[in-house]
Amino acid sequence: MRRKKGKTILVNSHPRGSSEIDYAGFEQQALQALKEKKLDQLEGKNGLLSQLYKQLLEKALEGEIDQHMLYEETQEKNRKNGKTKKTVRSSTGTFELETPRDRNGTFDPELVKKRQVFLGAEIEARIVSMFSYGMSYKDISEHVASMYGVEVSPALISAVTDKVLPEIEQWQNRPLNQCYPVIWMDAMHFKVRVEGRVKAMAVYVIIGVNEYGTKEILGLYISEREGARFWLQILTHLQSRGLQDVFIACVDNLTGFVEAIASVFPQTQVQLCIIHQIRNSIKYVVYKDLKEFMQDLKRIYQSPSESGAVQALENLDKKWGKKYAVVIRSWKNNWSNLSTYFNYSDDIRRMMYTTNIIEGFNRQVRKVTKTKGNFTSETALMKVLYLATRNIDRKWDGVIPNWKLIAAQFAIVFEGRFDLQKSMEFVSSRERY
Repeated sequence: MRRKKGKTILVNSHPRGSSEIDYAGFEQQALQALKEKKLDQLEGKNGLLSQLYKQLLEKALEGEIDQHMLYEETQEKNRKNGKTKKTVRSSTGTFELETPRDRNGTFDPELVKKRQVFLGAEIEARIVSMFSYGMSYKDISEHVASMYGVEVSPALISAVTDKVLPEIEQWQNRPLNQCYPVIWMDAMHFKVRVEGRVKAMAVYVIIGVNEYGTKEILGLYISEREGARFWLQILTHLQSRGLQDVFIACVDNLTGFVEAIASVFPQTQVQLCIIHQIRNSIKYVVYKDLKEFMQDLKRIYQSPSESGAVQALENLDKKWGKKYAVVIRSWKNNWSNLSTYFNYSDDIRRMMYTTNIIEGFNRQVRKVTKTKGNFTSETALMKVLYLATRNIDRKWDGVIPNWKLIAAQFAIVFEGRFDLQKSMEFVSSRERY
């Protein structure tokens, strides 16, 4: 055992220059540190654990290159060519590792890969987890330093979180079920830096309920603007992933969506969100009229039948039409897609007349993104959204309330398009466990 510049070097020197780790010396020093309650001597950059870990790794790497050289001798001439130093981080602390190299550059160590700076998956998993819950780079850096005594820079955090990009690509293109009886679509807006300028970008979220009654996030799509062409691209992408049939699409009044879905899924019925329609209506109503106007408006969307709703709309027009012509015109122009839910029972109506399911998802995402002023790129935005989505999706393991009743009605209304037996078998199996 010897010391060099304040660091404990746990080796025994031999005449030939080989080095052996002095385990007995390490044990003696470790016990002494524990007795004196000086745990900082064990952990951290210059701690005994880091030094032991460093020497074990370097010894193993020497063994790897020796084996590589034996193989190379049978192939072509090659020889060792010094060592490369790099700073690596582990749960025991940060240390400088010397990795051997060869002249031909064919040596690729398995134990510590080229460009690998974290040892063990624990720290990387912690960084990704903290990032997924909206923690800033500064907060992540401070938290990792307090937990592991490891310093991580913003660039390093970005590099670690970039490792989820292939996972995002795979998730965005994963196969879908053939049928999703109900899908919801809505948009969230974020500020993204593009070519040095901050722009408002929309993220379109698509959530579906599959034939088994469980919710599923089908995709996230970023775009600067919407329109029939944009929605056509999204719907054909969903179709290419295996989606063949949608019974009902519940949406806010998205520009160009109705035309696009009619061309890709012509049998799909569209239901515009009643809640969004109400919000858009009351924007034009003065405060003194609001209470009375809302009572009259409720008679439309809470009517038990479409005929009753049409009559309530006519009454609203007679009473308020001159004062709030814009509001009445909006309800009449969109009536064919606002009134779709009147064709169904109360259980299905509650699912489709509002986009509450997707708005609940949006609220959970906002909890993660609320601390972000703007995102440095679309890629940075997608990383945060995907990781937040992954956390939310893990909680969605339950079946939609009253799914057995809803599924039975779907089987009747959409005869030949819904496999009721398969759906009931799945729900029954979930109930048993």
